[in-house]
Amino acid sequence: MPIKLDTSTRDFPIVCIGGSTGGLDAYIRLLQNLPADMGVAIVIVNHITQMPTHLHEVLPRFTTMPVDLITESLLIEPNRVFIIPENRDLHVLDGEFRLKPISKPRGWPDVITVFLRSLTRYWDGKLIAVIVSGYDGDGAAALCGIKEVGGITIAQKLSTASQPDMPESAIKSGCIDYILSPENIAQEIVRIARVEA
Repeated sequence: MPIKLDTSTRDFPIVCIGGSTGGLDAYIRLLQNLPADMGVAIVIVNHITQMPTHLHEVLPRFTTMPVDLITESLLIEPNRVFIIPENRDLHVLDGEFRLKPISKPRGWPDVITVFLRSLTRYWDGKLIAVIVSGYDGDGAAALCGIKEVGGITIAQKLSTASQPDMPESAIKSGCIDYILSPENIAQEIVRIARVEA
């Protein structure tokens, strides 16, 4: 009788890059310094949610990795960049992305926090949470949970962020491992990926 392989188990690292206002600069500087064959999935969770996102059209100029706008049940694969669509909460289950109606439609969204918490529950691989430029403090509330499951947390160095609120909130959580420029964040991601390989 043939052995059925469990394709739902995904054990490669996921890097969640959360940002908003000023985040585009950080995303570009990060992607420009990441090799295309690290064996990790990059997920950009931008918390400006009401306007249609164009990141999946802009960012391919700065990386040789494929860049996908996330759709329901899209398979999570390494060596790709995934972009959250507007006005949705993002989750993971069985190695795929799941999209749900946004749980906080008014005020500052918490889509980064929602996604990071889903990762801590449903992803087997190493987790790397990166918080870059943006208003408010989305993501900060989930960082200690990332560390509790053995993940790594990184905040953008405030002097390199055009809007430092979000990385500053991350740092104030007390659960940040590294505070780095986007270029140095990329170097750290490469280092972690090599350790995990």
